[in-house]
Amino acid sequence: MIYFDQAASSFPKPEGVAKAMAEAVCNYGANPGRGGHALSRQAAAVIEKTRKQLADMFHADRHERVLFSQNATTALNQAIQGLEFSDGDEVITTSYEHNSVRRPLERIAEEKGVKIIYLTGEEDGRFSTEQLASVLTNKTKLVAVTHGSNLTGTILPIEKWGDVLKGHPAFFLVDASQTAGVLPINMKKSHIDMLAFPGHKGLMGPQGTGVLIVQSSVTSLRPLITGGTGSHSEEVKQPEEWPAGWESGTLNTPGIAGLSKGIDEVLEKGIKMIYEHERKLAAYCIGKLEGINETELFGPGKDEERLGVVAFRIPGIDVHEMAMILDEHYGIAVRAGLHCSPLAHEYCRTGETGLVRVSFGLYNTEDEIDIFINAVREIKEGLLG
Repeated sequence: MIYFDQAASSFPKPEGVAKAMAEAVCNYGANPGRGGHALSRQAAAVIEKTRKQLADMFHADRHERVLFSQNATTALNQAIQGLEFSDGDEVITTSYEHNSVRRPLERIAEEKGVKIIYLTGEEDGRFSTEQLASVLTNKTKLVAVTHGSNLTGTILPIEKWGDVLKGHPAFFLVDASQTAGVLPINMKKSHIDMLAFPGHKGLMGPQGTGVLIVQSSVTSLRPLITGGTGSHSEEVKQPEEWPAGWESGTLNTPGIAGLSKGIDEVLEKGIKMIYEHERKLAAYCIGKLEGINETELFGPGKDEERLGVVAFRIPGIDVHEMAMILDEHYGIAVRAGLHCSPLAHEYCRTGETGLVRVSFGLYNTEDEIDIFINAVREIKEGLLG
């Protein structure tokens, strides 16, 4: 199988990930922070190590504000719905947002009277600081933006947007689902208040792991889930102690142990190398697809800064049919459809057809892309002549 769906989940994982997960299950499968015995302490130590790894990696100001969750969707919901909104507040976001951002925002718009402002890209599909500054007002409570589009591979200028927001009371939330482990992110320099990302994509960890990092600038964040925290059991209300108050229930110790090993692999390879490798593969793929007549490509060109995500369609061929043929006849895994980003498809005018998306990771190669390109040519010839 040639796996070109890295934007959904990275695969394969580093060898150490599965080993660490098995060790957690077999050797210290106790509840972390729920007991004083040796196995519980060992499980807690692994979680604390991973928490500190992430705090260092993303320049968080307090490692105890690194919160573990099931996935980026859960983390984003906690970030958005945990804030206190009032009627008349405004939120600025973009047309590139995943439904994991859009739907929680639309919920608070409906329930609390919040106005959502969706910025669309300029002619080249990119966003500028002027766009943000033009709609930023004293009513703006939150700016929520993806760091990189899961459809087009466009990278948004979070560092520059952070500079615009410096000194403004609005909170800055960044969805790093496509960029954590691929692009350097410095929460302090970019003035990011909250950063959400999954463990199972660029950080090379297992599914079932997600993270929300909350800076000290966020003084009030209502936990979405309340319950057992392993401490303060005598209190009726949820404790306001980080991280316990925002991590009710037993954490995914095996998953977090695996995530730690994924982070080790990313740091060993180097984020810069990983990004350049994926960008190079995307550029190579774009160049080859441009050689197939009538192919329509979306997103930055092959010589521009971009993520390792390439979206395309060939008029006359249903995108789902192409993906199915690639899977069943060629053993190539891609993603077709709307990619949980309908606003991005509206912007690209592909909402009715969807697109085929190929996305590359650390272990993909140009030889695999050559096989994919030959398959696309054969599918085109077979269906269109």
